[in-house]
Amino acid sequence: MKIGIMLRHYGQHGGGVLVYTKNILRELSRMESAHEYVLIYNNKDFIGTYSNDDNIREVSLSVPSKIMWDQFALPFLEKREKFDLIFNPKYSLPLFSECQTVFVCHGLDWYVMPWGSKWSDRISHKYLIPRYADKADKIIAVSETTKNHLIKFLNVKEEKIKRIYLGVDDIFFDPVGEIRMSSARRRYHLPERYFLYVGQIYPPKNFGRLLRAYAAIGPEIGRYLVVAGQHAWLCGNDIKLIESLGIEKWVIRVGWVGQDHLPALYCMADALLLPSLYESFAIPIIEAMSSGCPVLTSNCYGTREISGDAALLVSPECVESIAMGMRQIAMDEETRSALVEKGKERSKQFSWGKCVRETIHLFESLVE
Repeated sequence: MKIGIMLRHYGQHGGGVLVYTKNILRELSRMESAHEYVLIYNNKDFIGTYSNDDNIREVSLSVPSKIMWDQFALPFLEKREKFDLIFNPKYSLPLFSECQTVFVCHGLDWYVMPWGSKWSDRISHKYLIPRYADKADKIIAVSETTKNHLIKFLNVKEEKIKRIYLGVDDIFFDPVGEIRMSSARRRYHLPERYFLYVGQIYPPKNFGRLLRAYAAIGPEIGRYLVVAGQHAWLCGNDIKLIESLGIEKWVIRVGWVGQDHLPALYCMADALLLPSLYESFAIPIIEAMSSGCPVLTSNCYGTREISGDAALLVSPECVESIAMGMRQIAMDEETRSALVEKGKERSKQFSWGKCVRETIHLFESLVE
């Protein structure tokens, strides 16, 4: 089987979609397979990333427009390459493709809370996403939450959806020694005790309420807030809260943190804080659990589903609930110990190897 993999997004920010994509490609490169994978970039500079793999070939389509890339350049390549299947680890498909098509739905927060999207994106969500869903032969949903929302908001038939959980990199299970922790502490100027936030900042992340809750508790108990990520969109007022709440000296913004140092940040943190209004599958939750870091997260949608009973769940719309959870997870050693133990067990249920095996099995079921 010849599979074309759409990688127009390969050079984007280091959020969950790119983490998923790189781990999927890494696992594909490790597996012995009779299938041929053609990686299709938008930037020729990425060619050579997987050049040592016999069953992987790389090409680029240098087209600046997303629509032109998806709907004109890619179908032209499809005819030349004679793909059996086109797979997009993100959200789009060539609407006039003649082969089997599969894309991954990483969540539908735009429909659950449309006010959290940019106007330009809302047009795509209204007119394009439903067409991609209709076109796809199969849609991979990263959680049961996502599957249910595909059915509810896009009227996708259940039999068209395959739920495949994401994984966690093995590096988060490995012990983190004093040398790595000291290196990370020096590099990012980390304090002795801190809460940790990992991810982009945009409306579904609920960063404003997180800051308000932290301001009420963090300085009082001597815990800093380390923010590993960056603001994305519609979050300017949330960022301004750092100053207006008077917590500038307590909030440490370190930007994106690579996987070489991220396990150390988890290991040294009092807890990961992720009280999101919406998540489909929050990878930082599993990363933190694997690293032995207690997790505070929301009691709804994907965070509740993925965490099970291994996280301290709070109401994301209630600042007091978030603040009380922070105090408990920082000060109650019994709670912390129980969450660490349960988290390590829970995280073992997710692996990229399993994710890729289920994905390949889905491809094979479409092209027999």
